[in-house]
Amino acid sequence: MKLFRFGSPDHEHPGVVLPTGQHIDVTHFGEDYDESFFATNGPERLTHWLSAHAPTCPEVSAGERFGPCVKRPSKIVCVGLNYAKHAAETNAPSPAEPILFFKSTTALCGPNDNVVIPKRSEKTDWEVELAIIIGKRASCVELDDAMDYIAGYALHNDYSERAWQLERGGQWVKGKSADTFAPLGPYLVTKEDVPNPNALNLWLKINGEELQNSNTDDMIFNVPTLVSYISQFMTLLPGDVISTGTPAGVGLGLNPQRYLKPGDVVELGIEGLGEQKQTAVSFN
Repeated sequence: MKLFRFGSPDHEHPGVVLPTGQHIDVTHFGEDYDESFFATNGPERLTHWLSAHAPTCPEVSAGERFGPCVKRPSKIVCVGLNYAKHAAETNAPSPAEPILFFKSTTALCGPNDNVVIPKRSEKTDWEVELAIIIGKRASCVELDDAMDYIAGYALHNDYSERAWQLERGGQWVKGKSADTFAPLGPYLVTKEDVPNPNALNLWLKINGEELQNSNTDDMIFNVPTLVSYISQFMTLLPGDVISTGTPAGVGLGLNPQRYLKPGDVVELGIEGLGEQKQTAVSFN
């Protein structure tokens, strides 16, 4: 099942993509895609509700704005240097354990919203990433059980201001949390429709030029490993997002380095999870 949210910022409504490809408005289901929804077997209950109500749900027009596919999660946990080739391009050794950092939830935006280059930004960069959406409360999860705690997956662009990330005290969260730095979606694809999240093609283009093209099989730490590992250090709540790292091809790793400027168009996608498109604009 593919879930999405649509409408104006902070006033989104829930939607579902039917097997026919039709996008329908499921506002009358009475719930948004938030912590409570996932904590109470929301996808399963929604599937049952649709069996009776789908024919009467209004269609969502093609011109509607997509919002982030999850309503404000409690946290966005990100994984750094998790692709072998990306670690190599940044001249960093492959980590022995996952590198974790947070991204502010105020960075969330829709998959096709503009990306705002922050005021005084010097090095705004791009990162196509697979996001895991947690389905139930997870604490000290064993590796063999980790997949049971996943609701589904989504496309995420982990925008990064590299000067703030690396040159302003070495605290990555400062370079990751500007407004519009976490476009998420368009879809949350439930896990039963993603047979192997560790073998998905992903790509990113700037102004039509392909700069990232890889597969999640290049991840150093795979999906169940990350869920289990992170849950040893914090409780993951339903609806929380884990962004699993980016492959080679970021601006930081190019020679010469390259960063976004106003007017640049960023397009990205992951196999089976949809595509995003953002235009870079200046901070007003």
